[in-house]
Amino acid sequence: MKVLTRTLWKQCYPRPPVGFVAGFHSAAATMAPKVVATRRLLPQSQARLEALNQIDLVQWQGEDTMPRQQLLDDVKGAEALICMLSDKIDKDVFEAAGPQLKLVTTLSVGHDHIDLATARERGVTIGYTPDVLTDATADLASLLTLAAARNMKSGIDAVRNGGWQDWRAAWLCGYQFTNKTLGVVGFGRIGQAVAQRLKAFGIGRTLYWGRTEKKGVDAEFVPLDTLLTESDFVVAACALTPDTKELFDASAFKKMKNTAIFTNIARGGVVKQQDLAWALQTKEIAAAGLDVTTPEPLPLDSPLQSLDNCVILPHIGSATFETREVMSAMMVDNVVAALGNQPIPFELKK
Repeated sequence: MKVLTRTLWKQCYPRPPVGFVAGFHSAAATMAPKVVATRRLLPQSQARLEALNQIDLVQWQGEDTMPRQQLLDDVKGAEALICMLSDKIDKDVFEAAGPQLKLVTTLSVGHDHIDLATARERGVTIGYTPDVLTDATADLASLLTLAAARNMKSGIDAVRNGGWQDWRAAWLCGYQFTNKTLGVVGFGRIGQAVAQRLKAFGIGRTLYWGRTEKKGVDAEFVPLDTLLTESDFVVAACALTPDTKELFDASAFKKMKNTAIFTNIARGGVVKQQDLAWALQTKEIAAAGLDVTTPEPLPLDSPLQSLDNCVILPHIGSATFETREVMSAMMVDNVVAALGNQPIPFELKK
């Protein structure tokens, strides 16, 4: 059976055909399991999703986040929901979906946008995309740390606005990595991959802090205060939990060196943003590189936006074609398994 999204149906049939049922469902489609997707996937996975037999696919076609009310309306009767980290999957969504909902699968490793407690109560399986975005995110963390350390934002602005004039010995000087100390908060796969990459730039010592000590790693497990006071570069790569929420606040930044570079590839919520802005404005720390903020997108009037020593990217840590295609394929695998009443291959077990 040809599967059409709502938008494609409307393009094919501007006027409802005879026998049209609300929501475009034909008599055959109403018997098929409903799958809701809040965004299009990467091309190969999108084609595979559309080619699935006997499903009723309802998919948001816009480039922006699916409107909240649209999600609440469309999810009614769904057996599977494909979502993004920008979608708030809370109790209201689970209740709107109904008791037949089997699966919520997200195009992310992070899952703080999903109400896990309600999912457990309702017996809904949660899928995610672990272990595939490590390299892409670690690459970006390295880029951000380098960019912040070497005044990349000010340099690009100087080229664009005419500030690049005569040669000056101290102009746009930053910090290099040779024989410096790197501190990584959250030493999972991504944290370790970041440490491995930055070691190639000459890092002499790597410290880490997290929930548990890792065996067989070329790094020192130290108390958080030690990491903050002794590191020249501090990278946040931890999950957002009640324990890490606003972990990086004024007191944390005061413990860092005035020459320290701070990079956040975790979640915006691990940082108290007004305190970070203060630390950058007062030169309590030297610079910051951020791929995540609170909220996202970051408002244009945020104090962080105007700071020359703050490099901000729009949460693109996993944004390579290779990684996003694999992530999309994992979500389709989860949907196929769930609709077949089989254990999903990529399940969040928390």
